[in-house]
Amino acid sequence: MKTVVIGASNNPDRYSYKAAKQLLQHKHEVVLVSNKKAEVFGIAIETIDHLHEGIDTITLYVGPQNQAVYKDYIINCNPRRVIFNPGTENPEMGHFLEKNGIIVEEACTLVLLSTGQY
Repeated sequence: MKTVVIGASNNPDRYSYKAAKQLLQHKHEVVLVSNKKAEVFGIAIETIDHLHEGIDTITLYVGPQNQAVYKDYIINCNPRRVIFNPGTENPEMGHFLEKNGIIVEEACTLVLLSTGQY
């Protein structure tokens, strides 16, 4: 399964960093996306200018106030689901995604991975 981590960071204290690390440990292919280019785990953190195919899940690590810029990117990636991690919940964005046929989950990617529910 291919997962996009929006709000990716090369800062080990950030939850997006921890999620990318756990996803890789669980053998998931990851795409890292942020407004800041960097590299983590040998993977380039990209901007929304690069679309990817075959995306199963997008996991959000940006607050509601910063999500609008990613709206078209998410739709164009056509994921099966989007996970709103704690602190990223956004009912307006969630309803928009559901109207476009995308499953919306308010959950913690780290917990889902550690409990085998991912």
